[in-house]
Amino acid sequence: MNYPITNINSVTPTMSSREIAQLTGKRHGDVLRDIRTMLDALRDDADLRHVREERDSRGYTACIHLDKELTETLVTGYSIPLRHRVIKRLSELEQQQHTNQVPKTLPEALRLAADLAEKNDQLMVVARQQGQRIKALHNLFDGGVTPFEFAKRLNGVNCQLINATLSGRGWLYKDGFGHWRASSKARDLYLTERSGRVERSDGRVMVTATPVLLQRGAALLHKLYLHEQLPMKQTWNGQFTHEKDLGVDQ
Repeated sequence: MNYPITNINSVTPTMSSREIAQLTGKRHGDVLRDIRTMLDALRDDADLRHVREERDSRGYTACIHLDKELTETLVTGYSIPLRHRVIKRLSELEQQQHTNQVPKTLPEALRLAADLAEKNDQLMVVARQQGQRIKALHNLFDGGVTPFEFAKRLNGVNCQLINATLSGRGWLYKDGFGHWRASSKARDLYLTERSGRVERSDGRVMVTATPVLLQRGAALLHKLYLHEQLPMKQTWNGQFTHEKDLGVDQ
């Protein structure tokens, strides 16, 4: 999994994988392995925007920078003495940043005030966007809908391909009768199954199982939609809307 080089907020203390290796006495390669394992496990449940990967001239990973929360998560499994060294170092970094932010002249104070005002505006925009996203998801999601029904409400999604896409992600599989079923990986996490009974022409009753989304599954599916990771129609107009925005059935 690749992580983009990003500009980390100056008020966010970060620690590189090399410094973590030095503090803990571990091989840098082992620390990189631990970081990648952690990030892969957290990719659906954590904000990884502040992860920064540096590469050398050959294109290999030189180090990975983590913010405070991810650094503490990483070292949770380390021994108490090693964990203490890393957390103590994080506290030192926080103190250094706090000291460096104290303005010493009037121009510095004015610049800091302007920076804080800009950051506050940016945070308000992010909060408003998050609020709109949460509201959209709340209005969109009805318990017990199938992935096809959910995708049908999303503007531009090719809902005919949604089950195949979720199969590629390990959420669904086809049983021996060619019916879609929830996989053990996704069952009770993203999906569950709705049981039904169908009376056949010969009088026998057949029990059916239909995969339906849980709220967490719907939230992740909506997130994939916003990141353009669902199959889209060629005629899609590029707008992330759903039927309740448009007031019509898709």
